[in-house]
Amino acid sequence: MCGIIGILGRGPVAEQLVDSLKRLEYRGYDSAGVATLEDGELVRRRAEGKLKNLEAVLKRQPLAGHVGIGHTRWATHGKPNEANAHPHAASGVAVVHNGIIENFRELRDELEGGGATFASETDTEVVAHLVNSFLVKGLSPQDAVKAALPRLRGAFALAFVFKGYDDLMIGARKGSPLAIGYGDGEMYLGSDAIALAPLTDDISYLDDGDWVVLTHTTAEVRDAKGDVVKRDVMKSGASSFVVDKANYRHFMAKEIHEQPEVVGHTLARYLDMASERIALPMKLPFDFKDVQHLSITACGTANYAGYVAKYWFEQFARLPVEIDIASEFRYREAPLRSGDLAIFISQSGETADTLAALRYAKEQGLHTLSVVNVPTSTIARESEVVMPTLAGPEIGVASTKAFTCQLTALAALAIAAGRARGTLTDADEAKLVHGLIELPRLMAAALTHEPQIERLARDISKAQDVLYLGRGTSYPLALEGALKLKEISYIHAEGYAAGELKHGPIALIDEKMPVVVIAPYDRVFEKTVSNMQEVAARGGRIILMTDAKGAEEATVDSMVTIMMPDMPAAFTPMVYAIPVQLLAYHTAVVMGTDVDQPRNLAKSVTVE
Repeated sequence: MCGIIGILGRGPVAEQLVDSLKRLEYRGYDSAGVATLEDGELVRRRAEGKLKNLEAVLKRQPLAGHVGIGHTRWATHGKPNEANAHPHAASGVAVVHNGIIENFRELRDELEGGGATFASETDTEVVAHLVNSFLVKGLSPQDAVKAALPRLRGAFALAFVFKGYDDLMIGARKGSPLAIGYGDGEMYLGSDAIALAPLTDDISYLDDGDWVVLTHTTAEVRDAKGDVVKRDVMKSGASSFVVDKANYRHFMAKEIHEQPEVVGHTLARYLDMASERIALPMKLPFDFKDVQHLSITACGTANYAGYVAKYWFEQFARLPVEIDIASEFRYREAPLRSGDLAIFISQSGETADTLAALRYAKEQGLHTLSVVNVPTSTIARESEVVMPTLAGPEIGVASTKAFTCQLTALAALAIAAGRARGTLTDADEAKLVHGLIELPRLMAAALTHEPQIERLARDISKAQDVLYLGRGTSYPLALEGALKLKEISYIHAEGYAAGELKHGPIALIDEKMPVVVIAPYDRVFEKTVSNMQEVAARGGRIILMTDAKGAEEATVDSMVTIMMPDMPAAFTPMVYAIPVQLLAYHTAVVMGTDVDQPRNLAKSVTVE
């Protein structure tokens, strides 16, 4: 959601703060700011918009303090302007915040009644004034934070610095991630390891409810009960160079083109390629034969990965699957059977709704397995089993390589489930695994169609609405294609199961409407062709994504046919995802939108 960085340094920290914020800008970019101690006084520099605006402010008004906090914001409370930018401050304290303070109105009324004057519309400023109210009563900074934290309801990560204290920083975490970085005579706080990578590779993560008191050489962590606790220090796998675009114009383009490589890495984790067998690297704390029902929960693009996996688990393992949007899962109070399995999918591993669903499933006695791209994330740490996706850091807000790596890990797990339940033979497993092994080559072949898709994007950019249609596993991919186009081009798009066309959406079709049909030649191809005929009869402009056999058998003229390589029908979503992603990407480029940082969105959604 928002990005936090804090540095207790041995020299001026403003430049380091901004450098770390650049690595966190994928989490939000409505505004940014830093606060440092200058001769014991708290001084802030803030700017609306992206970090380049803050850099310009700092160039005009530099800061020399050795202690500081920084923030890049995705707006929740208040407009994305300078007044609402973090850090927020009261006379003795400055704070940066990721999350939402749910009872901020109640606290604000109380604090204003006590004489506090607010300068922003945000919930965060309440935290600064609340802590300051305890400071003016004579409490130490540590005791002031200790007194304030129980008053806050919601999900948050917080970092504080204090007037007159040049060897002190305090962090707190409830629901939103926060990591401690350990340096040589320096200490750090950050939203994730990516932010801390240029500074240190020795990090520890606060558990939910923890708060930490940092000096230049120490970190004292206390849990929610106030007891001093130890949190493991580990080596971070994040690279200092992860945000390099290489020769690509945007991170999204780079990440689309990385997919053959990172899917290959993920396959290597879960397959024995020599014997063409699934080789999960972890022991499962359950037997798939004992699982009667599988629940899959996720948000956004990860949710569509779950939809594809539903087809796989039901077909390969004959295991009934129910899939939920995470924000709905725990509120509908679905009956769950203790001992069954719940799978949670999240790129960041910090998605608030998905984390809440995980905790609910654990309360109901379910086994929990997470598919995440950050193996040190909260969802990973709280799951019984973790399947890392090995996509590497994904900076573009619109997910691409994380999606296909999620699908890769889920496909391996579904095959393993089929073998364990006796619904797949050795020969079946070998055939499916062979299909997975071919994916990197097939994805590379799909990327060769980029020039054709780039030309097509010029036409799509003129449309006001676009429909995406698919059947079987291509249906969730149609949903994902529509989401991608909406996210980064701002063109209205909808994905539908092709068979649903005549049940309403067909009313939208006219000669101006592009209709993207995702239709590999499979057992439902003829059904999809009949839906294409319905579109053609009403003048819709068909863009067909299929293979050579499909192109030959299609009896409907299309505006454009994007010819995908021949491949096993089971795993077409991973390969067909590439033209879907490229079409959204190039349409957005033609339209001049901010591809990597589309409006109103953030990479990691850590509030409900």
